[in-house]
Amino acid sequence: MNKEKYNSLMTNGKDYIFIIFGLMLYAFGFCAFILPHKIVIGGMSGVGTLIYFATNGLISVGVTSFVLNLCLLALAYRVVGRKFVLRTIFGVTVISLGIGTLESIFMGLGHPLIPDRVVSVVMGAILCGIGVGTAFIHNGSSGGTDIIAAMVSKVSNVSIGRTMIYVDFCIVSSSLFLPFDGTFEQRIEARIPTMVYGFMVTLIVSYVCDMLINSNRQATQFIIFSPKWKEIADKINTEAHRGCTVLDGKGWYSKQDVKILLVFSRKIESVTIFRIIKSVDEEAFVTQGLVNGVYGKGFDKVKIKMRKGKPHTNLPVHGPEDFNPDIEAIRQVRRSNQEE
Repeated sequence: MNKEKYNSLMTNGKDYIFIIFGLMLYAFGFCAFILPHKIVIGGMSGVGTLIYFATNGLISVGVTSFVLNLCLLALAYRVVGRKFVLRTIFGVTVISLGIGTLESIFMGLGHPLIPDRVVSVVMGAILCGIGVGTAFIHNGSSGGTDIIAAMVSKVSNVSIGRTMIYVDFCIVSSSLFLPFDGTFEQRIEARIPTMVYGFMVTLIVSYVCDMLINSNRQATQFIIFSPKWKEIADKINTEAHRGCTVLDGKGWYSKQDVKILLVFSRKIESVTIFRIIKSVDEEAFVTQGLVNGVYGKGFDKVKIKMRKGKPHTNLPVHGPEDFNPDIEAIRQVRRSNQEE
């Protein structure tokens, strides 16, 4: 077995271990803290919850989630690709088995593990968000709205969490139509608090998921002033494996020409950059700033759907007046004045 195959096997094995851990954490958070309080959340777990309570527990949440996810994957196969589908089938199977097993344990207790509804919901939402985020970081998925989010992220820069919110809000709102003995006013009065908790879970899960994913992608910008800039740049290239851009500058107080290093790195690599700078020049002047996104070689890819037709660069360039919304009216007035 060559080194390339060995590294690939180790990487895939590590990914699958973290995917299992994340999805089982999601299943635990959902079954232990959310489901016992009869709260409908987003995703296929939410749809499964609707069916579970509509049938008085006859159809398991795990069974419903598994069947619906397979249907979604069949529709999304061409968009998200074979690799994503295979990993998602694996993830869907894990999470369905996890929910099916833990559901019977915690619902069989006859009472919520944590009686306080707010504490239980927040705890469950945090665990679910960490679980989903962990799975996504390692190229996995829990299925459901994750599949829709993955499809949207292929063609746009809309965050995964935001897409999940839009879809999940519709699912949570459907809890209003669960079977209820009483008048419509009583139904509204009973369901509104449950829906609010469902919305709260959706927001917390999406926020935690985005935070976990984006913390892995956040970039840092360094601006470095040092007379030993060559040594620092060489070490950043060889030890941190990051590029450096050398800029020309002039200190206005000293009137001396200086070299400025501009470096971009992952947030988790910032400590390495600082150690390199300190090892070469402890008196170096350094500024560090967070960057919302760095796109290009070595960083993230720009995911945006291009418009069909001629590119904007081929459009004719006119003067400032062409940016006036009433330009056609102005031109008509000019033509009439010339004719007169």
